[in-house]
Amino acid sequence: MNYISHPLIRPESIEERQYQFSIALRAQDGNTMVVLPTGLGKTAVSLIAAAARIKSTGGRFLMMAPTKPLVDQHLKTFERDFIDPEDEAFSGFALFTGETKTSERQRLWWEKRFIFATPQIIKNDIIAGRYSLKDVSLLVVDECHRAVGNYAYVFIAQEYMKTSRHPLILAMTASPGSQEDKVAEVCSNLAIEIIETRTEEDPDVRPYIHQRDLKYVDVPLPPGIKVVTDGLKEILQNRLDTLTKMSFVVPKAERLTMKALNGLKGQINATMRTNTRDAYQAMSIHAELMKIKHAITLGESQGSMVLKNYLFKLLSEGTSPSGTKAGKRLAADPLFGEIIDEASSWENEIHPKPEIAAEIVEKQLEEFPNSRIIIFANYRDSVNLLDEYLKGRGIDCKKFIGQASRDSEKGLSQKKQIETLTGFRNGEFRVLIATSVGEEGLDVPSTDLVIFYEAVPSEIRSIQRKGRTGRHGSGSIIVLVTKGTSDETFRYVSQNREKTMKKGIAGLASATATQEHSHLGAAEAGFGSTADTGSQESEPSRKGQISIDSFIQAGPSIIADDRETSSKVLELLHTKGASISLERLEYGDYAIGDRIIVERKTTRDFADSLIERDLLGQVKRMAEMCMKPVVIIEGEELYSQRNINPNAIRGALAAMSIGMGITTIQTKDAEDTAEMLYVLAGREESEYGSRKSPHFHKTYRSERESLEYVISSFPSIGPKNARDLLDHFGSIKDIMNANIEELKVVPGIGDKIAKSVFELSRKKYR
Repeated sequence: MNYISHPLIRPESIEERQYQFSIALRAQDGNTMVVLPTGLGKTAVSLIAAAARIKSTGGRFLMMAPTKPLVDQHLKTFERDFIDPEDEAFSGFALFTGETKTSERQRLWWEKRFIFATPQIIKNDIIAGRYSLKDVSLLVVDECHRAVGNYAYVFIAQEYMKTSRHPLILAMTASPGSQEDKVAEVCSNLAIEIIETRTEEDPDVRPYIHQRDLKYVDVPLPPGIKVVTDGLKEILQNRLDTLTKMSFVVPKAERLTMKALNGLKGQINATMRTNTRDAYQAMSIHAELMKIKHAITLGESQGSMVLKNYLFKLLSEGTSPSGTKAGKRLAADPLFGEIIDEASSWENEIHPKPEIAAEIVEKQLEEFPNSRIIIFANYRDSVNLLDEYLKGRGIDCKKFIGQASRDSEKGLSQKKQIETLTGFRNGEFRVLIATSVGEEGLDVPSTDLVIFYEAVPSEIRSIQRKGRTGRHGSGSIIVLVTKGTSDETFRYVSQNREKTMKKGIAGLASATATQEHSHLGAAEAGFGSTADTGSQESEPSRKGQISIDSFIQAGPSIIADDRETSSKVLELLHTKGASISLERLEYGDYAIGDRIIVERKTTRDFADSLIERDLLGQVKRMAEMCMKPVVIIEGEELYSQRNINPNAIRGALAAMSIGMGITTIQTKDAEDTAEMLYVLAGREESEYGSRKSPHFHKTYRSERESLEYVISSFPSIGPKNARDLLDHFGSIKDIMNANIEELKVVPGIGDKIAKSVFELSRKKYR
């Protein structure tokens, strides 16, 4: 076997594959999207490209991926195979995720050359001015099909192209999607100039393709479930008939896809302007359609117990005093009552899918005891059901789910996700049961069998699921399809979209291939040469410590709550040049100077908070904490959100402005909000200075609150630590008299904070 030879790549670490080598060199010519089937070595391409780029240009390397397990996987590959050319400016590898402390990220950025990160972290740090991307000479964007809408990749790529001295983007995916406009959006958002694609049929790829057998298993829909889904379809048709009588154009029940439902919602929204009463009723019926359609899909593709749990959840919501009109109407429907009675009789799973999946797994392990098997299921309830089935048969398996906790079930932390994948790779257990979190990019060697618990309509997800096998040897893919249901529809939709995607990408690649580029030679990039093994000389401007002052923005200062980072507003403020600090604010979303706190609400969130949460109580507490409270209501059609009497909204606005002294400002969209915040901050700064007090004015405090207020004013203390210190010592006097070791006894008070309190309380005022 031949290996890539390069002074920055460890000998005999990367197999020499011509298609990887040529793609990596081509990617030196301009921003490139690489479309490669899963298992053909996108990470190897990025490593070869990094070696060429660092050798020819120097600078930093930043690689981003959507999840920590995937980022961690890339980091380990580079640590194993890459030789970092140490120099005076930076060297080594670092991992940036939500678990990496802010101060640690700032330190590591200046010290390390290779940064591997989740995109939201990089976006937050750039917005907060903690570092810039000007020294990054290669930005790798993994799973680049996500670079649409407001995903963090979009902002980072734009910022990178604007600020980097030597920008170059390498974007990678196995499946960019079949919709031409979506692929074009990704290319535009990432400033892509070149598309390099290979399929399994290409002659330079074919020698590395392992056989993958694809088999569809037809599963009958049990009569018991069919009775229930038929009843749900009858309710669905009744609701569609009602909308038809209201003059809406509705699709046939069997063609009620998500796309059709979204189109119907558009019709209803348009009616809001002329006939609000009918529109409110129609919107409520639309909510019912969404619930019923989901229930039908669960019964057909997932099973009786998953469906039963969901139906009883709908019943509970519909009989609750706080339930929506849609939920109450559905729960009161006599036909829905009959459906509930039928579902109540199910004591065990009656859908054949779990049993069939378990039998397939058993047979595979009997014939090949060392097999590794992945089962993909769309829903956690199905994952839990399969976990019980397999363990009941004595099969060692583990669940692989996302981080979010739902209902009473806790998600898997990123640490647990990595531990689970490591155990699977090492053969500690043979079967992994995963939701969609296991679909993207994860390299699990020798996965012999992949089972789709259901067909998926997305060509991206289908390709990624299939790509979990056949990576390092032959493998099998089995898709369970319930006959006569949406499973069959999704099967054919996915197949057609995969074909369309391949054809579209091939066309785009051909178009970019006609462009002229100054192709970097292999010798210039350092390949095939073993003489030059010394470190690459750094650019003079990178040597030594770079002052962070050079990155501080000149615009007005705004403190933003760190939970606002998903909004477009912060990106726009950063683009305008505002100096942004990210903190966890106790009240409001933005703090400006000593006097202003701003609560931002979209029109929908304003309406939701008025109905479901204590909106007036929330803004009243904010108003008590500052001199100039502001509520920004973002969006249009405030009075047509949900089924609320307009006078209720007017009453809330009057209570806020007259009763609480809150300034309310209506903005059109996120851009308008950003402009307003920028003007507010600029005006406040010019009139009152940029000094920001750690405390905002409050009209009244109890004695207990006053004590907490004083202690929380110490640097890095905050309200929680203040309460803990006062609980422990009992008074401000005793806290001030305590030594450093006594202060450190209190949970949350480390050496740094203890020294700060001790020394500051004893300093003389000069």
